[in-house]
Amino acid sequence: MFKDLEPKELDVVVDAMSEFKASPGDKVIVEGTEGDCLYVVEQGELDCTKLFPGATEITKFLTYMPGMAFGELALLYNALRAASITANTDCILWKLDRGTFNHIVKDAAIRRRCMYEDFLKKVSLLS
Repeated sequence: MFKDLEPKELDVVVDAMSEFKASPGDKVIVEGTEGDCLYVVEQGELDCTKLFPGATEITKFLTYMPGMAFGELALLYNALRAASITANTDCILWKLDRGTFNHIVKDAAIRRRCMYEDFLKKVSLLS
């Protein structure tokens, strides 16, 4: 998600993030709610779970570990949270809000795409 950012843009993203702490049992994200940020795990473990319609038991998908990120789908697609994320241990997360995400990450992706399109328009074989 951040791979297309220039070093200066990545610095802005890192500077815009705020620390968020969670304790065991804390629900960081609740399925079905509106999403306004994404999280990057620095320390701790969190479970990703979902209750499917008609099911009586919650399905566990994966455990987030340090270095992993979650919550970006709500920002990318302006959708409700698709699953719940619950802390298993004491966690330190880094939170990035929607405004910063849209301004930096989406704009960088659009600029990169335009650059590639401009390049492809100049390739005579493709004309």
